Amino acid sequence: MKKFFEEFKTFISKGNVLDMAVGVIVGGAFGTITKSLVDNVITPLLAWLFGTPNTDALNITLRAAETNEAGEVVKEAITLGLGTFVGAIINFLVIALVLFAVIKAFNKARTAAENLKKKEEEEAKAEEPAKPTSEELLTEILAELKKKQ
Repeated sequence: MKKFFEEFKTFISKGNVLDMAVGVIVGGAFGTITKSLVDNVITPLLAWLFGTPNTDALNITLRAAETNEAGEVVKEAITLGLGTFVGAIINFLVIALVLFAVIKAFNKARTAAENLKKKEEEEAKAEEPAKPTSEELLTEILAELKKKQ
């Protein structure tokens, strides 16, 4: 049990958990932004295109609500929420598009960084003097020995 908690402590203290927590928080905020975009910009535009005050008018009522004389609902209405569904699809597409753009930009930046690193490594190798082979070293040693005799 002690080993389990030590492993857990190591896991928690790594940066990955902190990165994940930041990602969840930013993701939640991003979800709020996209929901606002869909609810306040795209949905009204769609409602305007269809000539309705909101996308709820796109819903199809299969059975109207039944009420008694007092105005209380006896049977709930049954509706197909097509407007709500269209809003959810648009929300998904906006999030997917933005995530695609972010991942594409990240991959492009990573590729550029890898190419730069490779270029720097190649330049460093080109600047290094060529190391002599074993045969060349032995030949030099032999020449020095002959000079001393």
